[in-house]
Amino acid sequence: MIQESGRSMIEMMGVLAIMGVITVGAIAAISSAMNMQKRNEVNDEVLQMVTQVRQMFSEFDDYSNINNSTIFGAIGMTNKNPYGGSYEISVNPSNTRQFIISINGLSQSDCEYFITKGWEGSVGYEMSNRTESGAVGDCDNANGENIVQITYGE
Repeated sequence: MIQESGRSMIEMMGVLAIMGVITVGAIAAISSAMNMQKRNEVNDEVLQMVTQVRQMFSEFDDYSNINNSTIFGAIGMTNKNPYGGSYEISVNPSNTRQFIISINGLSQSDCEYFITKGWEGSVGYEMSNRTESGAVGDCDNANGENIVQITYGE
């Protein structure tokens, strides 16, 4: 009797199936990590914008001189966000002692995330005794067309 050595086709298929499951899990984990990195980057950029705008306008009583087209050059950053959209900074038309940061170009899930996130220092967050997020927006548009607005100031 001759004893054969090697692997059968069924064993090879089993190994490939296990490798496939591991690969799918790794891709999902990487995708989740990349999405969280984008969200963290937006958070950091918004905080940087708030700090810079407050410093620039600290000598004034209000933010009525905010000009979105020149503000980003003055604070040394681009108006592009990690989602392919843009940021906009504008004065609140109903209260010139407040300014609004808009995050454009969001998917529905990212829009919902940013609306429910607590934005430290924002007017709505502080006035609600830190129980509301401080952001508003409409997340019912198609992916890439949603906007979140956060109001800062007094």
